[in-house]
Amino acid sequence: MEFHRGRLIDHVHLRVANLDASRRFYKAALTALGLSEFMEGDHFFAADELWIDEADGPVSRVHLAFQAPSRDHVVAFHAAALEAGGRDNGLPGERTYHPNYFAAYVLDPDGHNIEAVHHGPVERSVTSVVFRPTMF
Repeated sequence: MEFHRGRLIDHVHLRVANLDASRRFYKAALTALGLSEFMEGDHFFAADELWIDEADGPVSRVHLAFQAPSRDHVVAFHAAALEAGGRDNGLPGERTYHPNYFAAYVLDPDGHNIEAVHHGPVERSVTSVVFRPTMF
């Protein structure tokens, strides 16, 4: 038996009430889990696929970003999500996060911000991380 990971979730974005308090909390908690690489700036904190910044209003619901294999997939995601009852929260298009960042956003039935993102042409070192349990 084996499990493949790293193919669906691109990142999770948390909008918090107090960035300094959240930075302290997540840095301590993730360090305890063995994570030691963090990206930090005046307005954000990031660890692996987790992105945290301070909300400019009420703390937002969960932001979940799915990896898309192409721009066409991003467009198809947006259309399908709207057809299935989602609400538009950002039409498919390029964003300024980095060159070739192409994304679309919808709010799910509970108001969570769901994104599909394609980062442009990339070369992956592996298609997924494979876990093969050694015992149960």
